[in-house]
Amino acid sequence: MSATLERKSRVKTFDGWQETWQHHSDSCNAPMRFAIYLPPQAAHQRVPALYWLSGLTCTEDNFSTKAGAQRYAAEQGIALVVPDTSPRDLGLPGEDDSYDFGSGAGFYINATVEPWSRHYHMHDYVTRELPELVEAEFNVVPRRRAISGHSMGGHGALVAALRQPKAWSSVSAFAPIVNPAQVPWGDKAFRGYLGDDTAQWLEWDACALIARNTERRLPLLVEQGDADNFLGEQLQPEALREACEQAGHPLDLRMRAGYDHSYYFIATYIGEHIRYHAEHLFR
Repeated sequence: MSATLERKSRVKTFDGWQETWQHHSDSCNAPMRFAIYLPPQAAHQRVPALYWLSGLTCTEDNFSTKAGAQRYAAEQGIALVVPDTSPRDLGLPGEDDSYDFGSGAGFYINATVEPWSRHYHMHDYVTRELPELVEAEFNVVPRRRAISGHSMGGHGALVAALRQPKAWSSVSAFAPIVNPAQVPWGDKAFRGYLGDDTAQWLEWDACALIARNTERRLPLLVEQGDADNFLGEQLQPEALREACEQAGHPLDLRMRAGYDHSYYFIATYIGEHIRYHAEHLFR
């Protein structure tokens, strides 16, 4: 095990191990934490991995403690890798002033505006550095990766898959921010991390990326509750449907009656998503 990795916790569940680790990230130039669930199969063979990107205010712990995903990961024999949502405790001005910018709100992009550009390279971290670290240090199959996420993390998962479709076996999202360049959450984050040139924002906007995607058209699986209080202002799944229809991009958008934005929603359908990813990871 690399000397740069420090294990913070370890607990057995469903005959596998739920662990939390800290390490120095070169991408973020800061300490970063991630959670990993190693299913029982990892004790005697390499397993593929599903990367989960969490939403605003979350840490690496929220998904691991609330989604109930370990049961399904153990059944399917896949690892779950969950990074934190931003660098933390860096002393940057304003990093802890609001829930939707700075700490807990890295938006899975590479910042270009100071002082955020020194540390907030979450896209590089979750798509390159963390997978390479996990595959080198744990019993995880190299380059057999799927990606999913919730809300801000759903945005991150879609963008990662659209920017690098050959890097992932499959992608899904729960209640993603699909058109961040056009909604308040994205406007605040992109203006702060990327500056006022809105053309740069489109590099991190799923709807914009779909419109010009000419590479492999990785199918998108999106789960959305129709009782989500962020549905109309922040999430706007119909914009994703329209972009996919215009571009001929495969999309399975599942609108779920009565479900909100919470982890109760995620816990209800996470088993279906893990089985979906397992089918692609083992194909």
